[in-house]
Amino acid sequence: MNSPSTQFFTSRRMNIYEPFHQISSWVEDYHDDGCPNISPSTVVELEEKIDNQSEDASEGAPAYSNKYDQEASKPIDKIQRRLAQNREAARKSRMRKKAYVQQLESSRLKLIQLEQGLEHARQQILDCMQGLYVGGVIDHLSFSGTVNSGIAAFEMEYGHWVEEQNRQTCELRTALNTQITDEELRILVDSGMSHYSDLFRMKARAAKTDVFYLMSGMWKTSAERLFSSWIGGFRPSELLKVLLPQLDPLTDPQVMDVCYLEQSCQQVEDALSQGMDRLQQTVAATVGAGQLGEGSYVPQLNNAMEKLEALVSFVNQADHLRQEALQQVHGILTTRQAARGLLALGEYFQRLRALSSLWASRPHEHA
Repeated sequence: MNSPSTQFFTSRRMNIYEPFHQISSWVEDYHDDGCPNISPSTVVELEEKIDNQSEDASEGAPAYSNKYDQEASKPIDKIQRRLAQNREAARKSRMRKKAYVQQLESSRLKLIQLEQGLEHARQQILDCMQGLYVGGVIDHLSFSGTVNSGIAAFEMEYGHWVEEQNRQTCELRTALNTQITDEELRILVDSGMSHYSDLFRMKARAAKTDVFYLMSGMWKTSAERLFSSWIGGFRPSELLKVLLPQLDPLTDPQVMDVCYLEQSCQQVEDALSQGMDRLQQTVAATVGAGQLGEGSYVPQLNNAMEKLEALVSFVNQADHLRQEALQQVHGILTTRQAARGLLALGEYFQRLRALSSLWASRPHEHA
């Protein structure tokens, strides 16, 4: 722009101030060009007006600046609010974590108290049973006439195991009579298989404690001892014969697999039975060695004790065969067939225990 007023304003803004006489000559030149004559006083007034406008503009600048700062501060406020929210969420998360840790610690202490209570109750039962031994009320837990805490614990555990087996048997019966998915049924089957594994582990511990007691079957009912008295338990091949009719319908490959398993079990059973027979003959010969009637037989008994250590191995091998037979059958059958098999197995032993109770409670004829 080339207007004089604009030039004057620009010179003032740039801090270039010319003397007043220059303004007068500038006015004269402007008059010579034919433009309206402007007096110096008018120029001064114009200068003051421009200065006032400049000052007003400078005073209004902060208002525009504040407005810009407010607009720019909006994202910052949003970020600060978000950071505050994150800090609050982190604080609540730490509080939840602390409460969870405290809950775990409280549960751990309660579990320790329960274990201590169970151990105390178990010790009281053992003390009570020891008193019964001393009084001659119980004489079958230990052939030596002394208290065997390991066997007493096994009898307690086996009692709980039977109760759990009865519960699982009822649960399987209910599940098979209702509309239940194969996944839900598989959970019950896996639980039943694991339950039998627990029994074999219990028997292994009891065999180390007193193998004579375990093989005698005194921890079972009389009917169970009669029908399952092979090396401390049932014969797998005989049990397969009982269960096979309960698993129909079976496919031809399944029937062949079960029959082959039964034959394999019979072969291992025969081998273990022969080994047991030889062991019994060896121990009998060792005990009867030397001259009977002399009253000195310590060497013979020491030799017999060394040979009897093999009994634990025989019991463990027999239980291993039983467990393998159950697992092999489980692999051959479908989920529902395996459930029916476990149900039949559980009910079979329930019937044997019921038969023992009926026999024991039958009326006796007096002579």
